[in-house]
Amino acid sequence: MIHTDPKKIEELLNKGVEKVIVKEDLEKKLLSGSRLRIYFGVDPTGSLLHLGHAVALWKLRAFQELGHEVILLIGDFTAKIGDPSGRDTTRVPLTDKQIKENFKDYKKQASKILDFSKVKIKYNSTWLSKLTFADVLKLSSHFTVQQMLHREMFDKRIKENIPISETEFMYPLMQGYDSVAMNVDVEIGGNDQMFNMLTGRRLQKMYNHKDKDILTTKLLLGTDGRKMSKTYDNAIYLTDGPNDMFGKIMSINDELIGEYVQLCTNLSFEEIKKLSNPKDQKAALAKEIVKMYHGEKAAQKSEEEFDKIFRKKELPSDMEIFNLPLPKDIVYVLVTTKITSSKSEAWRLVNQKAVKFGGKTIENPKELIVDEGVLQVGKRKFIKVRIK
Repeated sequence: MIHTDPKKIEELLNKGVEKVIVKEDLEKKLLSGSRLRIYFGVDPTGSLLHLGHAVALWKLRAFQELGHEVILLIGDFTAKIGDPSGRDTTRVPLTDKQIKENFKDYKKQASKILDFSKVKIKYNSTWLSKLTFADVLKLSSHFTVQQMLHREMFDKRIKENIPISETEFMYPLMQGYDSVAMNVDVEIGGNDQMFNMLTGRRLQKMYNHKDKDILTTKLLLGTDGRKMSKTYDNAIYLTDGPNDMFGKIMSINDELIGEYVQLCTNLSFEEIKKLSNPKDQKAALAKEIVKMYHGEKAAQKSEEEFDKIFRKKELPSDMEIFNLPLPKDIVYVLVTTKITSSKSEAWRLVNQKAVKFGGKTIENPKELIVDEGVLQVGKRKFIKVRIK
């Protein structure tokens, strides 16, 4: 059954939305009771979905609740190139094995938002891998080099003499062809995807003789105000535990509070503004987001744990325990406990004075850890080290 509640449709088309093409047309279709096919695509260039992805996933959920057909597309073919949107360098190509490993848990992560009994999962390798060279030539004939160079990031890279690969030119065509292959009515994506989505709109008109509407969501910035990315270590992942998620949200820049309220919750910013200071506002925000993904009890406990560590200056209630053959240098301890992924990262953290053992800041990467104690990295990572 298709629901045509004007209030829900108005919220769907406005809350957290950057732009809709064409808004009047899409609103008319939604109010008409016609069943639409909507998709959101994710390239598995990494293994974790974050709150930035969640903004679009919640829009997909809203279409789902109105009774429309929704598709989560895994870009297992386009991931081989990687979307050039926002990139100032060419991506390092991924292997099929890496791509498969990256998306293996996507359904589990996205199920925190979507009801997968009513979602179709598709993979664009299904059709893109079958295109012949003649098909690709025909596809590319619909666009000019000048149109591709019109993209801001390509123009910037040319001016800075940074290479652009031929395959990066092909990326918008491949993403655009996804709309044709699935014959969709609507595509959802971040506002950085507009060029690619417009390419799909044009191809849908040429191949299937129908208009595809586009809904772009506002981009959620990372905790430090930059683009949310694993590279910047500023992402809040759907897989983060309650305490880690709460702590990360408490660390966001104050000026991002309103944006996070709008894009990540159903709270009113007017409600949040009634709280006296940014710390209290962020605490309310963090509690709400943790509740959405982990439940009420977990949200309450994570707030209490945060207060214990950061306001009362006490140690966490639960810490992972590692038994190590001490004495060992601090770099060995950091790598073996997997707090850092490499020796170079361990050296960097020590040199930044971000590592403490037994409450004392470690300043020398060669310093030996002799006794048992609590290892702290940054503000939120704590583990117990014991002698094996």
